[in-house]
Amino acid sequence: MSDFEGLKALVTGGASGLGRATAELLAARGAQVAVLDLDPSSVEKPLLAYRADVTDDASVRQAVAAAVADLGGLDVLVNNAGIGAQGTVEDNDDEEWHRVLDVNVVGMVRVARAALPHLRESAHAAIVNTSSIAATAGLPQRVLYSATKGAVYSLTLAMAADHVREGIRVNCVNPGTADTPWIGRLLSKAPDPAAERAALEARQPTGRLVSADEVAGAIAYLASPLSGATTGTSLAVDGGMQGLRLRPVGR
Repeated sequence: MSDFEGLKALVTGGASGLGRATAELLAARGAQVAVLDLDPSSVEKPLLAYRADVTDDASVRQAVAAAVADLGGLDVLVNNAGIGAQGTVEDNDDEEWHRVLDVNVVGMVRVARAALPHLRESAHAAIVNTSSIAATAGLPQRVLYSATKGAVYSLTLAMAADHVREGIRVNCVNPGTADTPWIGRLLSKAPDPAAERAALEARQPTGRLVSADEVAGAIAYLASPLSGATTGTSLAVDGGMQGLRLRPVGR
């Protein structure tokens, strides 16, 4: 497909995991793509790479301006940068709450704020935010992370309402547990990594983790000009975890 031919895209957190898969897919489908990341050293051409800290407004504005100047405009923003958190409501102190909210929610606000003036000049402007199954399903030991992703889901709806008449579509993806480096690091810290992976796979009706490429495909669908009538939508990429209620095996 070449539905992104001639379009300019910016992907945050694009040096690894879901962001890297998305950046590479958009480029393969014709887009010129710039990646923003805390450590973009692993990013290779044809992707452009810029260092940015989404918790620092000046850093974000500088990186977005540089990327847009080099791309020659901006049509698509993939707001993907984020971090994880574990525990119940008792397990994280105020400092950790502020830190994760600052990255996962306010970080998206900073990037969108810097990108919007450029997106308004595009004939095919789209923003796709990375939310999570944690926004719509109660998961154990994920209260802080869930709170941030619930905020991203609501942020997406409100942004879609604010900018639809400017010709800017805003949607989000809600991935299930994806097989990414972050999950790999999480599993490595578990007492029994194999058993923990099996448990994560078992809670998704497909019986496996979501792949980064599958999430990237969903992001590309929402960002594509072919989806011009889609805005204010959350797209679950979760192996059926949110919507399906299967009987136990053998019944």
